[in-house]
Amino acid sequence: MSLRQYARRALQEDIGSGDMTTDLLIPPDAIATATLVARLDGVVCGLELARAVFQELDHRLRIGLLAHDGQQVAAGAALLTVAGPARAILSGERVALNFVGRLSGIASLTRSYVDAVEGTEARIVDTRKTTPGLRALEKYAVRCGGGHNHRFGLSDGFMLKDNHRAALGVLGEDLVAAVHEARHRLGHGIAMTIEVDHVEQVAEALDAGADAILLDNMTPDQLSLAVEQVAGEALTEASGGITLESVRATAESGVDLVSVGALTHSAPALDVALEVEWQQMGGTR
Repeated sequence: MSLRQYARRALQEDIGSGDMTTDLLIPPDAIATATLVARLDGVVCGLELARAVFQELDHRLRIGLLAHDGQQVAAGAALLTVAGPARAILSGERVALNFVGRLSGIASLTRSYVDAVEGTEARIVDTRKTTPGLRALEKYAVRCGGGHNHRFGLSDGFMLKDNHRAALGVLGEDLVAAVHEARHRLGHGIAMTIEVDHVEQVAEALDAGADAILLDNMTPDQLSLAVEQVAGEALTEASGGITLESVRATAESGVDLVSVGALTHSAPALDVALEVEWQQMGGTR
């Protein structure tokens, strides 16, 4: 979906048949200038999307970007200016702020995790725990924060998780044999990940030919044992309840990847505001 399509869909949701208050109170020839400002320190993201929002409302608006996505900014920093028909500025304000605040929040939290593991070999990656319909934007925000994207959707890779394992057990199927059969059907161009929640299951995942082993809800000591056992035969990924307080110890276990669902499902929005200056007010509505 293009930025314009995201903007159009969000504006339709917010404005619907019309901005009742603005249309009744603000003259059509009123002119204003507004500045989008960060109220907190953070990593900015979503400015091009904010531009698309305002452009969708009125092509006469003049929009200038004063920062770029992925940039660390300080509280009070001006991020974007928009000048022209006041009605369009007011009607687009909330949608633009929502996009920038949400995506900047994800980028800022991601940067905190990336900074926390600096000096280790581990990479911070996201998950599929995203807002329905906004996954592409939220994963873009993770990249802006210095993180990396895991698979985008279920069609992007083979990942055997705990419920698949349980289903195979109920069906009486051998996991190693089932994965080998899946490999035969997929071919060798698709990476295969197997989730384990006990160190004792690592050997089984290796026997199955896993390209990556997801180590779920393990302590740093258990992760270190698993990494030692894998010995470079597959990528190792730590997952499950990892916080800013625990991510450093997790990374120091030697895993290749640390996946953090909180990057997208729990990131607080960055506080941003639109400060408006009136330049011209017409006499009729």
